[in-house]
Amino acid sequence: MRSVPRPSGCGLVAAAFTLLTACSHPAAQSAPPEPHVSVVTVKAQAVPIVTELPGRVSAYRTADVRPQVSGIILRRLFVEGSEVKKGQQLYQIDPAPYQAAYDSAVAAQASARALAERYKQLVAVNFVGKQDYDNALAARLEADAAVETAHINLVYTKVLSPISGRIGRSFITEGALVTADQATALATVQALEPIYVDVTQPTSTLLRLEREAAAGLLKQSDSGKPQVRLRLEDGSDYAHPGTLEFSEVTVDEGTGSVTLRALMPNPDRLLLPGMFVREEIQEGVRQDAVLAPQQGVSHNQRGEPTALVVERDGTVALRLLKTDRAVGDQWLVTSGLAPGDRVIVEGLQAAKPGTKVVAEEYKPTSDANSPNEAAATAQASATARPGAPAQATAE
Repeated sequence: MRSVPRPSGCGLVAAAFTLLTACSHPAAQSAPPEPHVSVVTVKAQAVPIVTELPGRVSAYRTADVRPQVSGIILRRLFVEGSEVKKGQQLYQIDPAPYQAAYDSAVAAQASARALAERYKQLVAVNFVGKQDYDNALAARLEADAAVETAHINLVYTKVLSPISGRIGRSFITEGALVTADQATALATVQALEPIYVDVTQPTSTLLRLEREAAAGLLKQSDSGKPQVRLRLEDGSDYAHPGTLEFSEVTVDEGTGSVTLRALMPNPDRLLLPGMFVREEIQEGVRQDAVLAPQQGVSHNQRGEPTALVVERDGTVALRLLKTDRAVGDQWLVTSGLAPGDRVIVEGLQAAKPGTKVVAEEYKPTSDANSPNEAAATAQASATARPGAPAQATAE
């Protein structure tokens, strides 16, 4: 019986080496999938251009009420914060001393007139000299002037409102001593209908608005002046439009700014002096404008706005933009984007210039009621994912 030859030690080593070598070369790995991004396709559209300027409300007219004669205040004849009419009596100064002065002046006037009449008859028969008659006439004229002055002072004991408007609080009370032409006002009356809104802006803004007004680009009112609207401090819109007045002619040398003034109707007295508002000026409609979502626009180290777009072949490209202003939750782009460009708004971390991506049109959440809310919802959901972009804010 023949025995089967057993393998030698060298054969076992060779077999083990072959097995290890085969195990040390894994199967070739497949290429990673292309990242998915959400894009917004920009398009040309007509965009109303609105300039929003912060401003303060100021009264149409302001008058400080001051006494023109001295005396004791007997009565205050108005309710603080009420509407008063021009010529309405506001205070009563004690008239007794001025009444006595008027009565004395009237008596002196009667005596001077009688003397002048007597001298007129005597000078006709040469009983008195012409000089004496002239002196009597002068005395009569002085007496007439004294009566007029006494009457004016007596009238001034009634302190009247110089304009129609709303009167503020009274700075004095009954029994107070006031003096003629004193520095402290008794009260202040402000005309609130219509009313002014003043905004301070660089001269470049003034020049642009004046050019646009001359070219007819600004929305005009019935009077042919540029129309403006207001947004109140609580965010609500003011119901009555006004007109823009280019009344300021002096430029502040320190800041290079100028004050623009708008004239606003104020029938409900809702606008009050000192109130902060935002003034909106309709600068017309820009045709074929390109808007880019703010969440897809970032800034480079130089502060220049940039955006990542997906080319037709699916390659990501970096675009340097020029923006004009914010329009809602979007930027008005004047250079860097064209209609049809796809701007990446989600998945920015995975999208690098030159890489291939799979682009999907961005779809806002169904419960978003406005573009701003949609952008906020997208931003909130993006924050929970790696690589979510930060939403740009208007500078």
